[in-house]
Amino acid sequence: MPFPRSSGILLHPSSFPSRFGIGDLGLEAYRFIDFLKNSYQQYWQVLPLGPTGYGNSPYMCYSAMAGNYFLISPEKLVDEGLLVENDFANLPNFPADKVNFEQVIPIKVNLLIKACNNFKNHATAIQKKAFTDFCRTKGYWLDNYALFMALKDAHNGASWNTWEPELAQRKPAALAQITQKLEQEIFYYKFIQYEFFRQWSELKSYANENGIDIIGDIPIYVAHDSADVWANPDIFALDEKTGKAALMAGVPPDYFSATGQLWGNPVYKWEELQKQDFKWWVQRFEAMLDYVDIIRIDHFRGFEAYWAVPQGEETAINGKWIEAPGVAFFEVIKQKLGKLPILAEDLGIITPPVEALRDQFEFPGMKVLQFAFGSDPGNPFLPFNYPRNAVVYTGTHDNDTTVGWFNSANDYEKQNLLLYLGSISPDGIHWDLIRLALSSIANQAIIPLQDVLGLGNQARMNYPSTAEGNWDWRYQGGVLSGELCDRLRNLTKLYGRAPRNS
Repeated sequence: MPFPRSSGILLHPSSFPSRFGIGDLGLEAYRFIDFLKNSYQQYWQVLPLGPTGYGNSPYMCYSAMAGNYFLISPEKLVDEGLLVENDFANLPNFPADKVNFEQVIPIKVNLLIKACNNFKNHATAIQKKAFTDFCRTKGYWLDNYALFMALKDAHNGASWNTWEPELAQRKPAALAQITQKLEQEIFYYKFIQYEFFRQWSELKSYANENGIDIIGDIPIYVAHDSADVWANPDIFALDEKTGKAALMAGVPPDYFSATGQLWGNPVYKWEELQKQDFKWWVQRFEAMLDYVDIIRIDHFRGFEAYWAVPQGEETAINGKWIEAPGVAFFEVIKQKLGKLPILAEDLGIITPPVEALRDQFEFPGMKVLQFAFGSDPGNPFLPFNYPRNAVVYTGTHDNDTTVGWFNSANDYEKQNLLLYLGSISPDGIHWDLIRLALSSIANQAIIPLQDVLGLGNQARMNYPSTAEGNWDWRYQGGVLSGELCDRLRNLTKLYGRAPRNS
């Protein structure tokens, strides 16, 4: 669906300042929303909000529907009476500009366990009822997730397909027995999901009340080692003997990679999904709409055709394209849930059938300015080639920051950019590209906060195909100044992207 002319900021909650070593859903999140409102932004885009596994990637989560409990604010747990300030007496000196996950995770877990125990022993009748209601309404994914995580802990983090066969294959008698044995562990995982969704719902309500819609990411694939694959093996291409992915997701070799990208996620059995009227996907969209207003579909092209690589391959070279029932899928989603506010991540190898699928449902595609200056005037990322029904970015979480990109760009790109702009302004290349995005005809413009702050390569969020050193950038308290707010607000208003009542 086309959106009104507007703009927003891309920032993951883990990047907020916090004394707990990782951004959370506490005070700084509310201050950020105030900054968005005061600078006339109407969107806050986040990365996937699921519980992360190895590598801390929000794109490889233990559940497609659960929330990342490391984002829970301990200070809000104090407000609830589940922790006290003295529980924070011995916090280490965390880095201010990075998340040290190895340092953060055990401390956060200990605080959450303490809060859970206090909830068990001292929760009010109102709190108990809210928790019970949450467990009932979210049971369609929560029960499997909580049991899955409890079992992972019991198996020292081992992948589900290496568990005892009766558990890996979900034999009812074995599940009933282990559910009783792990009752306390299951309660803990349900409790921290309850707390995540309670805190997130309050924050989302605050954002919406202040005219801010939240754009959330939904990766097309889920991690093999996840509650989703364990609980729904019939809809994934798995090896029946080992439980491993029989066909793995990825993308073929292209200009950027001679061997392609092998992601390792199992691809879907789309025929089986279609027989089930796409029930699991409908539930996934329903769960997503519980905590975002607009859904950005990552790797949208996979709904038209997907690259499948056989088990055992170490690169993505020996894969093949297999058609997916994209039209039927989105028709069912529309029938079940109505006309959804969806953005299509249509970067990479995009064919006419992919464009046709996108356009049939009027999903805005993505335009990235950092891709605009490496070729000729036919480049689709140059602003004069945009359609109105599009969302333009200076860069994404997978790109370098604009300052970092420009500093490392080749001479050809720099020359093209300088010819296009005329010159680099005294404000810096980041403000030049922000102006270019805001002034374009694309209905929506999204700017990473790193570009608003004018930060270099050290603030990059992700290096694709690199396992370590990602997802850890944080900004420091006080940088969202009044001057910065004024500059962004003035440009937003100048280019017709301010709210109507401003």
